[in-house]
Amino acid sequence: MNLKPVSYVLRIGHRPERDQRVTTHVGLSSRALGASGMYLAADDQKVSDSICDVAQRFGGDYFCENNVKWKSFIRKFKADGGKVVHLTMYGLRLQDAIPDIRKEEKVLVVVGAEKVPGEMYELADYNVAVANQPHSEISALALFLDHLYEGRELELSFDNPDIEVIPTKVGKTTIKHGQPHE
Repeated sequence: MNLKPVSYVLRIGHRPERDQRVTTHVGLSSRALGASGMYLAADDQKVSDSICDVAQRFGGDYFCENNVKWKSFIRKFKADGGKVVHLTMYGLRLQDAIPDIRKEEKVLVVVGAEKVPGEMYELADYNVAVANQPHSEISALALFLDHLYEGRELELSFDNPDIEVIPTKVGKTTIKHGQPHE
């Protein structure tokens, strides 16, 4: 299943000494919920490698590019026809903005860590709030992608997984290299 629009995530403000776990969760959540890849606007190869390792083991074509220069990347993304969605508690309500965003071909979702530079609000095509209250960037991203794809992302399957999770009522069931494991 190919989801439209194609979405990517740009993580800005990542602090390697503090944000590794949260940034990893931004990448893993975006992968699981339909994004095609993540761009990390910081030099943290460990986080990038961790996300790529999970993507390789659980399948699909998700990527994580490390050490992206965010302003020039956004400008190039827009010049190539993409639209930029900045998730912020100060933006338009998600439910009001999402119908227009769904019409786009290619979307870059910007998720901040520390205080986001004011210039980001001007560069974005859409400043969108999941709630106009303080909240987690991971939850905002998850809700945004769910609304963008109208729940279709929950039916995704990932090509060529090394590990596949089998839904079960009790316990844990996976398939690894064709062999069931409990």
